[in-house]
Amino acid sequence: MSLRPRKPSQPAMHKQEEEYPVLKIHKRRWRLALTAIYCTRALASVSTKVLQNKASLLRSLSYVAIDVQPPSGNYNKKLSFHNIDQENLSHMVREKNLESLKQFGGVEHMALILETDVRSGIGGGDSDVTNRKSVFGGNSYPKPAAKGFFSFVFDAFKDTTILILLACAMLSLGFGIKQHGWEEGWFDGGSIIIAIFLVVVVSAVSNFKQSRQFEKLSNKSSDIRVEVVRDGRRHAASIFDIVVGDVVCLKIGDQIPADGLFLEGHSVKVDESSMTGESDHVEIGSSNPFLLSGTKVTDGFGSMLVTSVGMNTSWGEMMSSISRDLDEETPLQARLNKLTSYIGKVGLLVAALVLSVLMIRYFTGNTTNEKGEREYNGSKTKLDDVMNAVVDIVAAAVTIVVVAIPEGLPLAVTLTLAYSMKRMMKDNAMVRKLSACETMGSATVICTDKTGTLTLNEMKVTEFWLGKETMREDSSSEMAPTVLHLLQEAVGLNTSGSVYKPSTVSVPEISGSPTEKAILSWAVFSLGMDIDEVKQQCTTIQVEAFNSEKKRSGVLVRKNGEEATQSHWKGAAEMILAMCSSYYDRDGNIRELDVEERATIEKIIQNMAAKSLRCVAFAHKKLENKEVHKKLEETGLTLLGLVGLKDPCRPGVRAAVDSCTAAGVTIKMITGDNVHTARAIAVECGILNPDEDVDSEAVVEGIEFRNYSPEERSEKVEKIRVMARSSPFDKLLMIQCLKQKGHVVAVTGDGTNDAPALKEADIGLSMGIQGTEVAKESSDIVILDDNFTSVVTVLRWGRCVYNNIQKFIQFQLTVNVAALVINFVASVSSGKVPLTAVQLLWVNLIMDTLGALALATDQPTNELMEKPPVGRTEPLITKVMWRNIIAHALYQVAILLVLQFKGRSIFGVTETVKNTIIFNTFVFCQLFNEFNARKLEKKNIFEGLHKNKLFMAIITITIVLQLVMVEFLKKFANTERLNWGQWGACIGIAALSWPIGWLVKCIPVSMD
Repeated sequence: MSLRPRKPSQPAMHKQEEEYPVLKIHKRRWRLALTAIYCTRALASVSTKVLQNKASLLRSLSYVAIDVQPPSGNYNKKLSFHNIDQENLSHMVREKNLESLKQFGGVEHMALILETDVRSGIGGGDSDVTNRKSVFGGNSYPKPAAKGFFSFVFDAFKDTTILILLACAMLSLGFGIKQHGWEEGWFDGGSIIIAIFLVVVVSAVSNFKQSRQFEKLSNKSSDIRVEVVRDGRRHAASIFDIVVGDVVCLKIGDQIPADGLFLEGHSVKVDESSMTGESDHVEIGSSNPFLLSGTKVTDGFGSMLVTSVGMNTSWGEMMSSISRDLDEETPLQARLNKLTSYIGKVGLLVAALVLSVLMIRYFTGNTTNEKGEREYNGSKTKLDDVMNAVVDIVAAAVTIVVVAIPEGLPLAVTLTLAYSMKRMMKDNAMVRKLSACETMGSATVICTDKTGTLTLNEMKVTEFWLGKETMREDSSSEMAPTVLHLLQEAVGLNTSGSVYKPSTVSVPEISGSPTEKAILSWAVFSLGMDIDEVKQQCTTIQVEAFNSEKKRSGVLVRKNGEEATQSHWKGAAEMILAMCSSYYDRDGNIRELDVEERATIEKIIQNMAAKSLRCVAFAHKKLENKEVHKKLEETGLTLLGLVGLKDPCRPGVRAAVDSCTAAGVTIKMITGDNVHTARAIAVECGILNPDEDVDSEAVVEGIEFRNYSPEERSEKVEKIRVMARSSPFDKLLMIQCLKQKGHVVAVTGDGTNDAPALKEADIGLSMGIQGTEVAKESSDIVILDDNFTSVVTVLRWGRCVYNNIQKFIQFQLTVNVAALVINFVASVSSGKVPLTAVQLLWVNLIMDTLGALALATDQPTNELMEKPPVGRTEPLITKVMWRNIIAHALYQVAILLVLQFKGRSIFGVTETVKNTIIFNTFVFCQLFNEFNARKLEKKNIFEGLHKNKLFMAIITITIVLQLVMVEFLKKFANTERLNWGQWGACIGIAALSWPIGWLVKCIPVSMD
């Protein structure tokens, strides 16, 4: 049988129905539903009459199939949203046009148009999400094109010394070809050009790779997690997965992920300064339901309907035109640039002297060629020969400048920062600001939160007190029904969490903050609370959202069908207790809270806190008068009960705290918990000694610290290790005080109110799981697992970065000093430089790029955590480093000068072979010295060598390339082949660097 709904002969065509065909579909659905209900009731009525009259029933089939056809074939068709004008939607929200919203039929009608249920969100199936993305676009924006490889090549060529050297090489190439022809004439100039290109390309490849690395980290930091409701289930999603029609849950500190309309919520305020420049917080409600992408929620909680995403929002348009500055100069890079400039000036002076001496010697006839003949004979010398000689002299001088300028220093910083950032990401720390990597190595104090950082943030209610009596876990049957009902209301109405139960038999899915989840779980499983039923029985009038200053939240409600209003409060136990004048016992009797009773309950709270429990209290007040109350009552409340939440310490926290203490870093715990809970956790973590109680100077409350005079604060701040019941302002005050005392302060924070403290600290560390977007944006590093052990890992990496830079500086300066001295002395004494332009460029490549790669990628070692922190003003080149640099440079200079003046007679070789031996010995000296540079103070330079495979690979590659340079690229490198004895002599002389390094480290250095 086929039943079809009756089609009206003349359907009324409303203006809105014409405009929005979606309404027609909904009306057709209702007609279908009414038809089905009508048929069912008719059948039920007939069967009742038959049974009442005891009439005989005809035998029939056990079922009847009714095929109800939809009014048209469009019902099952996937909606295309083509009737929705995206531009109008975007313009309406951007301009905050209420009139335009009314034309759409209001917020709820807009949800119907977008096929969204305001409670359960969109369906969330793959086809639905894909369809919405194809119609409205995705929530992303095109970024400006990243810098290409050839841009880095071009940047490398912009170096002045490289350009001068290239010009000299071109001149040398031209004169050589003119004088000796193509076959022989291109070697001198061509080899320099090839060497320059090699240096430039290696540098460009290195910088290009680091740029890509920073780009990846930038993309990771912009991937924000938000909470959406799909198919009735609340879950976290990437900001890039948000689609038009999504219902997004908002709370304090969240970044609004797209343009949209406010659906429901309480006390929601938004900071729109990122879009409008106005610092005043905008209140969101029915009179102003417009929410802009990129703005921040500063107060309250609620939900929104997404109407525009990606490039259809102002934020998307703005962000597509700007990109994160990846060329940020860190303080260490700034110091190194000064050092580079100073060394470069010294090199320039030496180069100028060498140029002058060589020119004078050449034009006065004091230089000879390979045959022993004078090179310059006045007018008898050909112009081409003169120009060739001059070009060679200029190239040699310019090459000295190239070697002298340690451009590898900034490269080493970039390499070590990029490498450490990549490794830190694996260790659950995402760097947002490069300078934090190196600054963290100097940290002297770490101010840390308790919850989630020192503890697991896995809360569970372990104790419940009703009045002065403790209750068992399944004690709901033992308390009066009135008290049970009030407790259910206290939890269900005054929460920012949610309970989702797909069916009656499934386990409820509870979401919210760890504290909210723990309390909701307790209420659902121990008190038998049905949160939907509780909420349906009441109308919410006013909500005061939880914040870290007041440490409480409240809700004002009216029960359906009642005139009276009720206030429910939840928060820190001693603060709620102070608002109460009476309490409920288990039988539902209200008892007065006199001095003795109050002292008893305070003692209960203290005992719970001493067991490391977080104490939360519930209080209630009913107002019978018919006056409309818009404000929550804060006095004369009745205490409903106390719960104790256990949050165990994280495994490994005590070892991490001990590691920091051994490294000379003080740990201070700043928490909102009461003083007894704070002390118990601090003792468990090793921050406090068991003999230090709450009355000692090491433990203080926020209000007490706040009320100190500046002098008292400055005097006592060093001794304080635990600050309980603190507000974000107290945390900021402590950081300012510590910085005034000369400390380098790192601070952890997760709340919106922590933003000023995170910005004020030298290193701001926000929490990746519990941290709000406001906190993350104010921080320098995001701790992805919220674990204090990861904070200590960041400290280790910070010290490692600084240590790796110092290693490279020691290595680089040794090469610079040796190369400058040998070339200067040789040019002044003999008129010839033993190391040619190509050879010096090869040395430059070894020590700048390859040396930076080898030394800048060492991993943190335990010995780094055995030293005191590096102070703000401590010099970059320490006395220990100067000792090592001077010793190795003197040895290299002495050996090379002996070879320069006595090498021919010692080995019985020609001038070219002697110069090859000098070049080979010099390169191997640098290779052996790289091992010495691995350890600035320790004598065992091979410790941990097997862990740095890159170091060994670079050493091997350099040896192979050096072998090729000497044995096979004779014309390119101006070298001659060496026999086994000469190779052995070069390596043996260079290997003496190791015992010399060991002996030098025996020389004591004062640390004053």
